[in-house]
Amino acid sequence: MTTSTATPAAQNAERRTRAAELIASLPTGLYIGGEWGPSADGATFAVENPATGEVIAHVAKGAQADAAAAIESAAATQKSWAATPPRTRSDILRRAYELILERQEDLALIMTTEMGKPLAEARGEVAYGAEFFRWFSEEAVRIDGGHTTTGDGANRILVTKEPVGPCILITPWNFPLAMGTRKIGPAIAAGCTMVFKPAELTPLTTLALTEILTLAGLPAGVLNVVTTDDPGSVVETWMDSGLARKVSFTGSTQVGKLLLEQASRTVMRTSMELGGNAPFIVCPDADLDKAVGGAMVAKMRNMGEACTAANRMFVHRSVADEFARKLAERMGALNVGNGVDEGTQVGPLVERKAVDKVRTLVSDAVERGATVVVGGEEGADAGYFYQPTVLSGVDPRSDLMGTEIFGPVAPVIPYDTEEEVIEMANNTPWGLVGYLFTQDIDRGLQMSSALEVGMVGLNTGLVSNPAAPFGGVKQSGLGREGGRVGIEEFLEIKYLAIPRT
Repeated sequence: MTTSTATPAAQNAERRTRAAELIASLPTGLYIGGEWGPSADGATFAVENPATGEVIAHVAKGAQADAAAAIESAAATQKSWAATPPRTRSDILRRAYELILERQEDLALIMTTEMGKPLAEARGEVAYGAEFFRWFSEEAVRIDGGHTTTGDGANRILVTKEPVGPCILITPWNFPLAMGTRKIGPAIAAGCTMVFKPAELTPLTTLALTEILTLAGLPAGVLNVVTTDDPGSVVETWMDSGLARKVSFTGSTQVGKLLLEQASRTVMRTSMELGGNAPFIVCPDADLDKAVGGAMVAKMRNMGEACTAANRMFVHRSVADEFARKLAERMGALNVGNGVDEGTQVGPLVERKAVDKVRTLVSDAVERGATVVVGGEEGADAGYFYQPTVLSGVDPRSDLMGTEIFGPVAPVIPYDTEEEVIEMANNTPWGLVGYLFTQDIDRGLQMSSALEVGMVGLNTGLVSNPAAPFGGVKQSGLGREGGRVGIEEFLEIKYLAIPRT
């Protein structure tokens, strides 16, 4: 695509042209029963490039009739798919993993164009997302059960695990490939069919992923994809169909609560990965350079548009000013621009509403006495940009303390004692992830135990890994994705009592 002799401007132009060609070649319809097609009424919706605000595609807008057809397809396919040998399911996932890596650059270009993240990060997400298929390809052949004898010796107890049945999968826009593979992978491995609604802001990566799964040999009807910008009508049709047996959702706590209410009507299995409000704690003995490096990862991955993003940076008062200064130096040096351009380190936020939210939160913090150390303004270019920002002396009563910022803003809050910081860190209805930097392992383990979260990054700003169980406590969700437990979310336990003769 590029050559070593081309100028950077020429390379960037080639990437933009290639991205447009790739998007133009994608199917933009619904995928139901192994067939691509338009919505029942022919309606479409627009997809924008957040770096420019330009429309880059029109995608089929599914509605109730389409949703009904999709869940009926999944239900009709469930029995035959559940009977498929585990090795067959494993091989499909392995082929899909290899195809994703073969198309890493193309998938990264599509992703960056529709949601904005820098191309280097998009490449990383493609590799990360592919790993879920490889991981669950290996788990597919390791589904086990158990055998024992009752205490009185009268019966044998045989425990088996079976696919839960047709699943509803709903993913967010911020990691459009990885959030899909993290749900699709275990569903395929367990023998479940699926109806899948990707986020309306980023459907194109999902359409490309669906093509890959068909090439990998996934049978018709196992995965059914309905794109729409009216998610309520589609998802509620699935939830009330009586055919779905599980819903797996990643997104806001508000929507998660609504889905839990709907799931109660049919007593459906649920997995919920919801909001976060991650504390990032820097102890007085922390290696500040490592802590700043960890903060850059925990805060700036995906422009801060991540449920795992460090939302509140609690730094011991003795090192708070130095930490803020060093962090501001790193943040202020980042190159902001169109994600497809080489060298871009911070892309745009996903839409105008996201910029407005960040601007409002920063203004509130400043009005309450915070100091802008660096940034604090919108970008000057077209598109939805906001400058990397560090705020010092943030009042704990500021609105951003109780809201997911979802942007490149790092608020630094000084603290004095461990008891105080643990209380502030836990003073939130969310509990997804926390970060802690200290050189004292005993302190690190004790404070990690005290944090009310499902995951802790101890001296690291990155916790996500396909081999690890991802999920939170409190209003951050239910269940875990990834790791050895990830497939269990898609399996039911059956117990057989067998008299001993």
